[in-house]
Amino acid sequence: MMNWLTAVRWSPYVVGAAIGVLSWLTWLVSNKPIGCSTSYARTAGMLERLLRGNKVTQKLYYQEVAPVVDWQWMLVVGMILGALASAWLSGDLALRWVPTMWASLFGTNVVVRVLGGLIGGILLGFGARWADGCTSGHGISGTMQLSIASWVSAICFFIGGIFMAQILLLIAA
Repeated sequence: MMNWLTAVRWSPYVVGAAIGVLSWLTWLVSNKPIGCSTSYARTAGMLERLLRGNKVTQKLYYQEVAPVVDWQWMLVVGMILGALASAWLSGDLALRWVPTMWASLFGTNVVVRVLGGLIGGILLGFGARWADGCTSGHGISGTMQLSIASWVSAICFFIGGIFMAQILLLIAA
């Protein structure tokens, strides 16, 4: 009966429905949408506070996006722990410096992978702050509210993802 918990890959339909139910429950309980990108900005502020103390709160940006642990930050922690638990339960948990798919396409150079991840992360963070939300904020919560801006963002996320995948496959060929 609980075999689905040990599956390496879950049905995208079941997971999509579960995310939809989670979105409804989030609105019901907190009256706030699901989103993640602000958590990364908050984390940057918390890390800066370690180095500069409370001077970080004098910045205009961190007056709007306070560097604190909130429910959204805990959602990100929960996603990481949930992914870890899922990998462990399915028997797929393994430490890999370079994943097999990446190695077959781009080689095993860890520096190239770290630079690719760093540059990609910076671009994603910039884009998410520029769009005033991430894929989960716009793609799940915003589209659920029938926000035109979120629908346009979600469509652009898909087009950009397809375009980038094609570029990476061309580079790898």
